[in-house]
Amino acid sequence: MSRALAGLYRLAVAVLTAAALASPAAAADTLNAYSIWPENWARPMLQEFEQTTGIKVNFVRFSSGEALARVIAEKGNPQVDVLFGGPVETFAAGIKEGIFEPYKPPSFGTLPARFKQAEGYWVAIADDPLVFMANAKFLKEANLKPPASWEDLLNPAYKGMLQMADARTSGTAVTRIFSIIEVNGRNEDKAFDYMKKLRRNVQVYTKSGGGGTLPVGLGQAGGGIFFIVDALDTKAKGYDVVISFPREGIGTSAEAIALLKGAKHPELGKKLIDWATSPAMQSLFAKHKINFVPASPEVKVEPSLAEVLKGAKIFPIDDAYAGANRKRVVNRWISEVLNAKE
Repeated sequence: MSRALAGLYRLAVAVLTAAALASPAAAADTLNAYSIWPENWARPMLQEFEQTTGIKVNFVRFSSGEALARVIAEKGNPQVDVLFGGPVETFAAGIKEGIFEPYKPPSFGTLPARFKQAEGYWVAIADDPLVFMANAKFLKEANLKPPASWEDLLNPAYKGMLQMADARTSGTAVTRIFSIIEVNGRNEDKAFDYMKKLRRNVQVYTKSGGGGTLPVGLGQAGGGIFFIVDALDTKAKGYDVVISFPREGIGTSAEAIALLKGAKHPELGKKLIDWATSPAMQSLFAKHKINFVPASPEVKVEPSLAEVLKGAKIFPIDDAYAGANRKRVVNRWISEVLNAKE
């Protein structure tokens, strides 16, 4: 993209964002948010909040990398009150930038330690494990079983047939990278050696975490690594895909919410955080067929989701480690994996 076009693009985004957030801003019962959840997850949840409280939420959706860059750029003059959804690594990285205001909602004391930042800079509203997802027809034609190991994805049969997210924009990708690092005992050199090999089988890195799900469903790609919420949605839409887990384990990332420092409607933002971290919202996941794992211990995992997760080796991403190293690791991925010259 030329510099001129890039400038026009940035201007267009700014205008659209301002239009989306500005018009009802004067209303006393309106708050603004950036949502990292895709619109099909965020909209029904935020509409439920509006119906319950009478508080309107204007939101604009960005991938986690874009949202993080945006709230950092707006530090000191935040354009929204709340950052809603998205992998906790994003929020952990944001703490270092001084963009959040600590707030502990009423449910704070009931949440397990991994679902809350001790000082209240973020609180979890869901959990979202990664999975492998493959096209069933592709597996059959390639005489492959569903991948059950990270090594299986290096099979030459997958050459140019995998789609997964781009770490420059996607939190899914960042969770994937830290999963690989953890599987390799935090030996980053070993983990990056694996990712360089995996690069040979990647057809395209998508902007958003779920961007590759439809191509896999359609058979345009053979498989990929996605959050379970996106993979199960693909399956629910009727695409013949197979979900599997690597025996070595795969990471899960808490989905968080946080109040922005200097928010113009902090009390309304706190009410959204109160509701999103409560059993009331997380009990609605099943109603809207959203396959997030509830963070609240008071909400049972929907039975069909629990069956998918049964027996899977899943480990939580260490948010403190990931947050402290996110920028460096993503830059290394761009340099050594995305731009690898082979």
